[in-house]
Amino acid sequence: MKERNAWKVNGYLGILVIFALFVLGFVLLVPASSPIAGVALIIIAALLTSSITVVQPNQAQVVTFFGSYAGTIRESGLWLTVPFSLRKKLSMRVRNFNSAKLKVNDIEGNPIEIAAVVVFRVVDSAKASFDVDNYEQFVEIQSETALRHVANKYPYDSFEEAGYSLRGHSDEVASELSRELQDRLSVAGVEVLEARLTHLAYSTEIASAMLQRQQAAAIIAARSKIVEGAVGMVQLAIAQLQREGVIELDEERKAAMINNLLVAIVSDRSANPVINTGSLY
Repeated sequence: MKERNAWKVNGYLGILVIFALFVLGFVLLVPASSPIAGVALIIIAALLTSSITVVQPNQAQVVTFFGSYAGTIRESGLWLTVPFSLRKKLSMRVRNFNSAKLKVNDIEGNPIEIAAVVVFRVVDSAKASFDVDNYEQFVEIQSETALRHVANKYPYDSFEEAGYSLRGHSDEVASELSRELQDRLSVAGVEVLEARLTHLAYSTEIASAMLQRQQAAAIIAARSKIVEGAVGMVQLAIAQLQREGVIELDEERKAAMINNLLVAIVSDRSANPVINTGSLY
């Protein structure tokens, strides 16, 4: 199915025509006139009365005539359309769908809780009416299916630099979720405007263990940065001492100095320096 425009004329003009037909028909019913023509005009006017319809803003009416799709009326206002037709109202407004919290496994097998909000609207009334039974229910089911599929493709958190993760790359994950939803919902004539994760967390049974893992990873990363900075500071200090000729350091004293500086910088407690004032002899 593909949406097309239904036949229609201005409803106010149609009301005037119907009124004129009624008046002319009753005039012809006068005994001196043609009663058969009068009855025919009244019947035609009555038939046209059934075709008057009102379309609200951002609303469409899908017109069917004896089981055949006659078209869609999108323009708001009062219209005269096909007589004896059935007209189904369909909202074209932008809507939100909030998925329930789903319990799924990420690519590493960790159970997580995830939820999303989907912003969508109907762009093809024919597909939404005839290609699926209930397009709103179709959107709900396909949204949850797509969310599960995307969650299974990525880890919750990446403890390495390479690769995407659900927590660290929310924009990329949301873009992929939108693309997958659009592929699934195009059959229903629905356009996905946006899809965003609204909830993401480890399941309760592993939340404490994964929190300890995150804390350990953060400590290791911080220590690596501290050691990297400490080595650079020691190199600069030794290079400056040698360049300015303040003191000549042999390999043994250089090693001792490096050891003392690294301990003072890397230690998580304040260093207690021991001042050497020289020997008595």
